[in-house]
Amino acid sequence: MNTLEWSRRALIAAATATVAVSGIAYAGGHQKMDSVHFLIPGGAGGGWDGTARGTGEALMNAGLVGTATYENMSGGGGGVAIGNLIENAASSEGTLMVNSTPIVIRALTGEISQSFRDLTLVAGTVGDYAALVVTADSPINSMEDALAMYREDPNAFAIGGGSVPGGMDHLVAAIVMQAAGEDPTAFNYIGYDAGGEAMAGLLSGEIDALSTGFSEAVALAEQGEIRILGVTAPERVPAFDEAPSFAEQGIDAQFVNWRGFFAAPGLPEEKLTAYQDMLAAMMETPEWEEVRGRMGLVNIFRPGDEFGAFLEAQEKQIGDLMRELGFL
Repeated sequence: MNTLEWSRRALIAAATATVAVSGIAYAGGHQKMDSVHFLIPGGAGGGWDGTARGTGEALMNAGLVGTATYENMSGGGGGVAIGNLIENAASSEGTLMVNSTPIVIRALTGEISQSFRDLTLVAGTVGDYAALVVTADSPINSMEDALAMYREDPNAFAIGGGSVPGGMDHLVAAIVMQAAGEDPTAFNYIGYDAGGEAMAGLLSGEIDALSTGFSEAVALAEQGEIRILGVTAPERVPAFDEAPSFAEQGIDAQFVNWRGFFAAPGLPEEKLTAYQDMLAAMMETPEWEEVRGRMGLVNIFRPGDEFGAFLEAQEKQIGDLMRELGFL
């Protein structure tokens, strides 16, 4: 889909960009940050949770941070955590909040009253492809099977996701269905508060299929609990190359979800620079490469103003796409 070509181009451009690390020197006998507190706007087991904990793990293992702590704060599609960070800005200089594409989508739909403009933009760090998955014992063995079931009774075919109707997981499922030549608004979408709850809904049989992040699906696919029908990547992803791309199945559905970090409004410039330098240094370490590879993510480091420009462009292009699909 032409409106989504930006995602892959942005990833390639970001991944090949030169990152200048200045200000604070790090590991190997150099200065490090004492501690970082990660605020996670959803429950355990979702993509935000995995990204925050994986980042903290890499920072500590690489010697860039002494200790990393984590706080899960669900509710309001991420709005509760965002509101908390803004309200407690004066005491939150040591906090980084993880977020991703939904902060743009949910501000567009009005699900949250805040936007990325109300926060300090630290950096976008990684991207995650999306996937459509079913349980390992599902009668749906392929995307072709899923489409056959959908065509038989569109309203009875339930696809779940870790976001509200009109949210990112719904949007991805609609993109896939539209690219397959089907009505993107006809299937029954069931939204959950976060990725972990949505996966539980799939495993308990509440839904037929799940629209989720590829990185969230990999571990369960490796354990034989779920089957990945397709991935929104241009080709198979090395982290789990048994999973077919939609593209190889003749379905032109490409999408990537960025993940990154925000701080409270009014963060002092020197603290912002220290966070950005810390994350830039982390992304050059083998400790981060191990985490990134394990989670099936792609590096897309974009600090500060560059991150802001990227978000503004995404806001316009996703908004246009959502209007095309009737979500706005």
